Amino acid sequence: MMHWLPGLETLRRYEAAWLPHDIFAGLVLATMLVPVGIAYAVASGLPGIYGLYATIVPLLAYALFGPSRILVLGPDSALAGILLGVIAPLAQGDPMRAVTLAGMMAIVSGTVCILAGVARLGFVTELLSKPIRYGYMNGIALTVLISQLPKLLGFSIDTEGPLRSLWAIVSAILAGEINWVAFAIGFATLIVILLLRNSKLPGILIAVVGATVIVGALDLGTLHGVKVLGPLPQGLPGFVIPWMTASDIVPVVLGGCAVAMVSFADTSVLSRAYAARLGDRVDPNQEMVGLGAANLATGFFQGFPISSSSSRTPVAEAAGARTQLTSVIGALAIALLLLVAPGLLQHLPTAALAAVVIASALGLFEIADLKRIYRIQRWEFWLAIVCFVGVAVLGVIQGIGLAIVLAIIEFLWDGWRPHSAILGRAYGVKGYHDITRYPDARRIPGLVLFRWDAPLFFANAEFFRERILDAVATSPTPVRWLVVTAEPVTSVDVTACDVVAELDQTLHAQGIELCFAELKDPVKDKLKRFGLFAQLGEHYFFPTIGVAVSRYLETNNVEWEDWEDQPVEASDPVASRNAKSGP
Repeated sequence: MMHWLPGLETLRRYEAAWLPHDIFAGLVLATMLVPVGIAYAVASGLPGIYGLYATIVPLLAYALFGPSRILVLGPDSALAGILLGVIAPLAQGDPMRAVTLAGMMAIVSGTVCILAGVARLGFVTELLSKPIRYGYMNGIALTVLISQLPKLLGFSIDTEGPLRSLWAIVSAILAGEINWVAFAIGFATLIVILLLRNSKLPGILIAVVGATVIVGALDLGTLHGVKVLGPLPQGLPGFVIPWMTASDIVPVVLGGCAVAMVSFADTSVLSRAYAARLGDRVDPNQEMVGLGAANLATGFFQGFPISSSSSRTPVAEAAGARTQLTSVIGALAIALLLLVAPGLLQHLPTAALAAVVIASALGLFEIADLKRIYRIQRWEFWLAIVCFVGVAVLGVIQGIGLAIVLAIIEFLWDGWRPHSAILGRAYGVKGYHDITRYPDARRIPGLVLFRWDAPLFFANAEFFRERILDAVATSPTPVRWLVVTAEPVTSVDVTACDVVAELDQTLHAQGIELCFAELKDPVKDKLKRFGLFAQLGEHYFFPTIGVAVSRYLETNNVEWEDWEDQPVEASDPVASRNAKSGP
């Protein structure tokens, strides 16, 4: 039971000396959580108050179920694009319907994460390669950036999709719809955040408080039409079941699954990074359960999908956080704000909130590492670009779906058409090596050493047969034995075994013996169950390539002199001269 509730284990081992650090860090964290939570709610197409609901509940849930001692969860800019892409078309301007849809997406995401964690599928997100992750995250960052530009410029648009929104923004700018006062407030907020990003000062808090004070003191909302947040409802979130219509099921479920994938991919990376720094060990499956519990809880308490935060977690660490009690203190501080002073942020301008989200979206872009990928492997760079364009053109959900499909194709491609090689004996080098890498390598007459660099399964079995028959056809001497050097083969399935059986018959008809060397024991056990040991003959399975070569030479009376067996004078002219000259 304690395994699934690591928060209780932390509480059991809690040291009194940690308490002042956790309390101080929690209060510091709360000052950042409030403006960020509101900003990400607005960016997701929801009223700002629900960003605070989606901050309080996940922090409490993760403190109980999460394995990381320091990770901070809450609304995230990476999810804002997904939420907006799903919610906006379905809600059609109805804020309460948007809240219901967002809550159900959180429940779907939480359920998926919990089931995957219990089933120990925490490795699944690792199947998304770095170029694919960069591609869809850059696409999401661009989508979020475009969605916030109208708020920063002080006007609104009513379109769907990044390209249409961009066109609508350009049209509005050309039509002179910019509110220059709102833009000045938002732009100044953005500059302050960016300038203080790498300092020890709370840049977001300073910028947002400054914008709020200026707008309130000068009454810019009334005099110049600067849109503001308005007073927040007093009280805490209540338990609500977010019912939705049948027509909403497919997009909400797909969106919830996309949220689960993106949020866990980010959370697992951040969790591992902090675990390494703190000397902890984090179970990825329990991490998935913790993230799922936080999403499930916030879905039933008027929140929306959340993830870990790479910007708020360092704040907690820098403030001296020792355990998840920091998050609990932060959640309680926000709850106290809603109970005692809900009108404190009523003059907070939406342009400033847009600046907070834009600053975060800019941090999502990955350019430098893409340049490195372009230098070392062009096709992976273009894979990232395809994912980026997919998200930017098709939309976030469709783009992530494209990324998943490309990830599966990429995963299968190396196994589907793997590398293979014909081996020869290169002078002065131990072992047998690829003759394309060592053109001067000698080949033993009548023997083909064929290396297959992948598992052998249904998708590549026919290709395996083709490559072996090509090796036989291109041999410089009539082939008597073909030895598959199978050390890289980690698995084999029924389809592949049937192909091997048929290949053996084909080669046998040509007077060629099919042999295997360096086959792993688990794979060998499968071949025994499939009957291939009996068909090929157990004496044609060799522990090493050297043993296979020796047996071939003995069995077929082939004259072969290896360079290692030659006298020093004959095999190495330099060594011969040194031996003759003496010390």
